[in-house]
Amino acid sequence: MAEIQSSSTGLSGEYFVAAELLRRGFSVGITMGNAKAIDILAEKENKQFIIQVKAIYKKKNVGWPMMRDRVHVGHYYIFVNLNGDKMTEPEYFICTGEEAKSKVKQYSTRGIVDLKSLNSDDFKDRWADW
Repeated sequence: MAEIQSSSTGLSGEYFVAAELLRRGFSVGITMGNAKAIDILAEKENKQFIIQVKAIYKKKNVGWPMMRDRVHVGHYYIFVNLNGDKMTEPEYFICTGEEAKSKVKQYSTRGIVDLKSLNSDDFKDRWADW
């Protein structure tokens, strides 16, 4: 497996999520660009999903930067740990918008979703809910 460049973390996360959704029978569209509120549009059995992907390069990063007021409760959030330092398979943590919003630790100038807050069976590899 080739090493993931830390500078392409966000795009790598989106492609890994899109591939996983395709593997599970979804129709998938990836939006392109840096300033977008939607990363992936997915559909399966006439049900549509608006997905925002957040990716970190390795577990050493404590979490995903995210401002609470930017979370859309009608969207789904897939947090990806690419495990770029270990060269192992990515880890996926899947939340509704409400769940993601509740996980944001908000500070005056930044927010973060802590990896420890999602690292449980409630969120890890939660593809079955889809």
